[in-house]
Amino acid sequence: MAKFTKEEFISGLKEMSMLEVLALVDAMKEEFGVDPSSVAVAAAPAAAEEETGPVKVSLVLTAAGANKIAVIKVIREITGLGLKEAKDIADAGGAVKENISKEEAEELKAKFDEAGATVEVK
Repeated sequence: MAKFTKEEFISGLKEMSMLEVLALVDAMKEEFGVDPSSVAVAAAPAAAEEETGPVKVSLVLTAAGANKIAVIKVIREITGLGLKEAKDIADAGGAVKENISKEEAEELKAKFDEAGATVEVK
């Protein structure tokens, strides 16, 4: 079996659609019994603490709330994703935007709060 380098793996991920990445994550959960998205989210705060420069954070959707359509619109506006991909994030939650400044995260958090969603800045 061929072994991939980290760079080859990341390059392959860049060529995938959001749905293909979600299917890959589900396959990794099934094969290894580990949710790679939870590992990535948990590792982000530790990496941010080690940086000496400007701190970068992630905006994570925890609940879409009652007005899911408004939340999907905000997700599409922020990420540029299609309707299906934005709906998948609204349904399942997870990272909406990563490696952003704290100021930008707070601005985006306000948009989600206005739409009725619950988000965390990590």
